[in-house]
Amino acid sequence: MPPPEPEPAPTAPLTRWWRGAVVYQIYPRSYADANGDGIGDLRGICERLDHIQALGADAIWVSPVFRSPMADAGYDISDHCDIDPLFGTLADADHLIHEAHARGLRLLFDFVPNHTSDQHPWFVESRASRDNPRRDWYIWRDEPNNWRAALGAGSAWTWDELTGQYYLHLFLSQQPDLNWRHPPVVEAMHGVLRFWLDRGVDGFRIDVAHCTGKDACFADHPRCLAGEPLSSFNDHEHSHEVLRGIRRVVDAYADERVLVGEVNIRSTESVVRYYGIGDELHMSFNFPPLDAPWDPVVFRTCIREVERLMRAEHVWPTWVLSNHDNVRHRSRYGGSMRRARAAALLLLTLRGTPFIYQGEELGLEDAAVHPERRVDPGGRDGCRAPLPWRRAAPHGWAGAEPWLPFPPDAGALSVQAQEAEPDSMLQWYRALLRERRACAALRLGDWEELPGPPEVLAYRRRHGEDERVVCINFAAHALLVELPGAWRVRLATQPGREGRDYDGTVHEEQGLLLAPAGGAP
Repeated sequence: MPPPEPEPAPTAPLTRWWRGAVVYQIYPRSYADANGDGIGDLRGICERLDHIQALGADAIWVSPVFRSPMADAGYDISDHCDIDPLFGTLADADHLIHEAHARGLRLLFDFVPNHTSDQHPWFVESRASRDNPRRDWYIWRDEPNNWRAALGAGSAWTWDELTGQYYLHLFLSQQPDLNWRHPPVVEAMHGVLRFWLDRGVDGFRIDVAHCTGKDACFADHPRCLAGEPLSSFNDHEHSHEVLRGIRRVVDAYADERVLVGEVNIRSTESVVRYYGIGDELHMSFNFPPLDAPWDPVVFRTCIREVERLMRAEHVWPTWVLSNHDNVRHRSRYGGSMRRARAAALLLLTLRGTPFIYQGEELGLEDAAVHPERRVDPGGRDGCRAPLPWRRAAPHGWAGAEPWLPFPPDAGALSVQAQEAEPDSMLQWYRALLRERRACAALRLGDWEELPGPPEVLAYRRRHGEDERVVCINFAAHALLVELPGAWRVRLATQPGREGRDYDGTVHEEQGLLLAPAGGAP
């Protein structure tokens, strides 16, 4: 008898669109350039939406495009309700929302609640004098504590000569932290959410959702004394109050608007708490897979922990292998295309919502960026290289030289080249997404680990009578994986086995998706 499926929380029924969705992350600077200035823009995204639709994704998440001095690639916002001219206009944003919806794609924007730019009018007023009405919109102190900032920025406190106090910034000094204990800040930031929700955005990815709440006593922390930035472990109860307020704003809208949180604490147990009791995040990123080498023990441990902790609380997992802040997973896996294909099978068949970072469907690696061309203060330029659309240089980026160099093998891995190759990485992702969309077991089903050799990760997905089995061999040699019953190969990372009966063998570094032999072809 199959194990009983867990009862879902009443506030999150299995029919919620985001549970069965695949989300495609767009890094706007590097997706597509419509005006020829070498930097991707909103019109470029609109012109290439058909690529995402053909891939089979259900939603897109667009990293920040708001007005910004770009000290931290748009995460230092100077106007939350306007588009930076680098990316286009507010009319371009409205057009993107419309065009995405016309293709059946949901659209998520970034929401950055922890900080603004130091050039935001709010902070300009706050630092004008100690008695300015907006002084308490940010966090000021006479004496700093030992908190450390991220991105190598040193102390989290910067001295302001004019007013004779320090202001807090958990990231760059150009990114002062908002004071979410101050009601006018809460009201203003809720207004930002409503501004975009009213324009039709389907939800938000919340940047560093765990950082908005801080210790009101500003006590020193021993991990900061050792040089660790506070943002890597800050986990204060007030952050949950902030999220509950944000969730109330979003829940007031129809059509199931969604919140996805970046809770960048490498602890699944801590991440689970940011779902609240169905009144905080709908989903939260869980980042251990972003650190994981291509190792079955590491992945098995991570998946087991997610299943144990999240099933117990009836919350929905997410899975991500690459993003704009981390080395691409193919690069982390030694450049192996075979491993990258198996990783795609893993990503798209686990229980939860997968996020695909632009370019992983092409099998891209990080670009080699010479020190003279580096832009990011955190050294994350390699994974942010422009997407190659056409085989011939400049790969669909006509006009000025792109802001960063292309990744390795840009021509051979371009969209144009891979569309012509039936066994390319792009076609592999499309096949996986077609299978996922047609299969309730893969979208919504239970997850059950199956026995096998230690080098093999094998599991069953089941939803009612629909079921699939996934076998991924991490070893450099073939292994036998015995399964009860008769199975047929639906998809294989190495071509040639699709449609054949499963003979019990999983080849070296191969992944198989199996269906019952008596099921639908």
